[in-house]
Amino acid sequence: MKKVNDILTKKGAVVISISSEAKIIEALQLMQDSNVGSVVVMDQGKYRGILTERDYARKVILLDKNSSNTVVSEIMSTDLPGVELGSSVEVCMILMSENNIRYLPVIEKGELIGIISSNDLIKATIQDHLEKIEHLKNYIHA
Repeated sequence: MKKVNDILTKKGAVVISISSEAKIIEALQLMQDSNVGSVVVMDQGKYRGILTERDYARKVILLDKNSSNTVVSEIMSTDLPGVELGSSVEVCMILMSENNIRYLPVIEKGELIGIISSNDLIKATIQDHLEKIEHLKNYIHA
């Protein structure tokens, strides 16, 4: 079974981050420029939380706040459960499902080393199944 480490090794552990004091409009521009649905919130190298498109939709648009005046810290998510490199894809899926979230911070020795998304888990699961199918085909034809 695939682990978080396998996912980060394949996709890379690049973390796109922004300060908690940045304006929401800056975070949205960063997400657009990076073609991602979330940014990690970091202050002085320390993980503080994550800002997602869902946070924006629910806490800015629906509450009629102004993206140019509102800072990231006002709407970011700070209570996401973290996972470690050795955590299985299955554990990650359970955490995401139970908490109704799409992103998990990867924490090792108290430091953020990456983020995994529900899409990362789906891709890893599909790849795992394809590898098993190929293995079975080779076994049958051997």
